[in-house]
Amino acid sequence: MSGRSEPNTPAGAGIQAPPPPLDPRVMLRQVDALAADLRERTGPFDEQVRTLLPARWAAVDTVSIVGDGDSYHAACAARMAFASLAGVDCRPVNALRFVEYDHPGSGGRPPRTELTLTVSASGRTPLVVRSAELARDGGAHAIAVTATPDSPVTRAADGALLVTLPDTERSPGVRTYQASLLGLLLIAVRLGELRGRLSGPEADALRGELTALAGPVEATAEAAGARCRETAERIAEAAVLSVLGGGPSHGTALFAAAKVIETSGVFATGQDLEEWCHVERFARPPDSPVIVVAAPGRSYRHAAEVAAKAAALGRRVITVAPEDDAATARHGWAALPVTGHVREEFSPLLYHVFAAPLSCHLAQHLGRAPFLADLPRPIPTTPQDRGETP
Repeated sequence: MSGRSEPNTPAGAGIQAPPPPLDPRVMLRQVDALAADLRERTGPFDEQVRTLLPARWAAVDTVSIVGDGDSYHAACAARMAFASLAGVDCRPVNALRFVEYDHPGSGGRPPRTELTLTVSASGRTPLVVRSAELARDGGAHAIAVTATPDSPVTRAADGALLVTLPDTERSPGVRTYQASLLGLLLIAVRLGELRGRLSGPEADALRGELTALAGPVEATAEAAGARCRETAERIAEAAVLSVLGGGPSHGTALFAAAKVIETSGVFATGQDLEEWCHVERFARPPDSPVIVVAAPGRSYRHAAEVAAKAAALGRRVITVAPEDDAATARHGWAALPVTGHVREEFSPLLYHVFAAPLSCHLAQHLGRAPFLADLPRPIPTTPQDRGETP
């Protein structure tokens, strides 16, 4: 907005009032809808994926997943699925890095048969749109993953996977994150099928696993309510908290930290398990909360070791681990158990569920609204800020 008034219009009349502050309970509605979204959207999303990726895409050997914020976190969470199920080199890249340093036409990049997935729920993230354009200019096939049809990113890409959802509302992204992540995982399964890494029945079984995760997601969400409320009340005074994970759970840690920040305004960091040991473990205060995401898989043992190390340092360790897991939970100051079993490649769909209710209850306890909306608006200091003609 330029801030200039239209002719015959009172000064400032063109300025739109901000939307009313969100109630943090929107996060509870978001998490309550996750299971139904998985049951109802996996099939339709997969039908689109099969159309978008016909047999000729068996030659793909490199996948770049580009996004910002939640979309980048989903890319990090999906990386293992592309590597292990599809057998491709998968590179999650934030959009600025892709545009300025790492797109297919940038210097030093060897020729590849590349698929670039540009992820933006809104479809309007400027650098993600530019990433799709640069990918195509560099000879890669660009597919947008978005919830918004006929958006800038769909127009910039060669094709689009529309991960649209019914009955959406304004909120920090939770359902949209799951939808983007689900779309990426379905693309990984499809590429594995095209490349001969998976037989048709094996690929269909994996798609069935994704749909069946609705049950564990629902059970975990139901169990999380009281535990997340109690945990939030016990850590609400903390100035900062850390969320740690390895492999796909690193994406989960990044996402969970983002939801805490967006919803409650508490500063949170998402970090790799080993990187935390090298850097953040030296941070003060020594009793700051540390959430350890310990999904079963390659990083599980390391997650248990880091939980023990953090507890020994005096950190208030909160474990996110299987409900029958005693090895990790015994190091915890609090536990947010996860119900059900899931392969590691798909674990981010289940292990992020705690983030929304924990963020909600933190905001409620602190009397805050998402996106800092409870704070007074800054006083305009320039004519443009006031909507006046300078």
